[in-house]
Amino acid sequence: MTINRNLMIALGLAALVVAPAFIYPMLIVKLLCFAIFASAFNLMLGYTGLLSFGHAMFFGSAGYALGVTTKFLNWPPELGILAGIAVAALIGFVAGAVAIRRQGIYFAMITLAISQLIYFVAMQMEWTGRDDGFHGIPRGRLFGLIDLESDLALYGLVAVCFVLALLAIHRIVTSPFGLALTAIRENEPRAVSLGYDVERYKVLAMTLSAALAGLAGALKALALSYESLNDLHWALSGEVVMMCILGGLGTLGGPVAGAFFVILLQNFLADKVGEWLSVIIGVVFLSCILAFRKGLVGEIAAWMERSRKPSP
Repeated sequence: MTINRNLMIALGLAALVVAPAFIYPMLIVKLLCFAIFASAFNLMLGYTGLLSFGHAMFFGSAGYALGVTTKFLNWPPELGILAGIAVAALIGFVAGAVAIRRQGIYFAMITLAISQLIYFVAMQMEWTGRDDGFHGIPRGRLFGLIDLESDLALYGLVAVCFVLALLAIHRIVTSPFGLALTAIRENEPRAVSLGYDVERYKVLAMTLSAALAGLAGALKALALSYESLNDLHWALSGEVVMMCILGGLGTLGGPVAGAFFVILLQNFLADKVGEWLSVIIGVVFLSCILAFRKGLVGEIAAWMERSRKPSP
């Protein structure tokens, strides 16, 4: 019931953006892309208990993969998106196979180190545009029929991908595989004693999370026709951690709500408060951590659960 309620909350949050999409389609596209990204990270931390400080490497590398395949190889957008997902999944598998040898903060530091390695490699390559970014990514025509130069058409593509991503995550976490991930998060020694190959489960979880993060990164690069080094930077990895904690770890709607909140706050306050934006977000984050230990959606779900129970 909790999973289904969380799914309903997530889809309800998504439904709230349908009407504004006709007025601010690109803002909604950006919100949905980061909601997919945060949901992908939640699959790692919220359901598997693995804290990664390098998830930006999947997000940014997928954007560059889409840019190269669509601009230089003239691939259609659907193949460019698949290329981005494949590159992110491959990096996720390799990074997982390396980092999974350690636990806790050591795992997080290894993912951060790999992410920064990819960042510095991208910064040295001429084709990435370095600090200027990778410009001129064509949107093209989806399946040769739908012209993605239309912002509303692009919004439709991103919205469909967002819903499919949420449904995929819901299917993963409610499957026997997802229940095994939860068991590993709650008590890893017990899971090992029951015969689960914990390392294999963790690597697969990281690969799936990386693939979904790659979907988000590819869609964002396609929407903006631009990819930058900022999408590979460690700061973005920190932001996605904040999104998940604000919304609620281990819930389907939490990362969506957290991503919407952070991105909207950045968009509406960036030109008004300037450098004070980071301070404001930090204060909001600290306040939510102290007041809402389970995150916004987590606290709502807990309150609904308590209200359903009869009083003694």
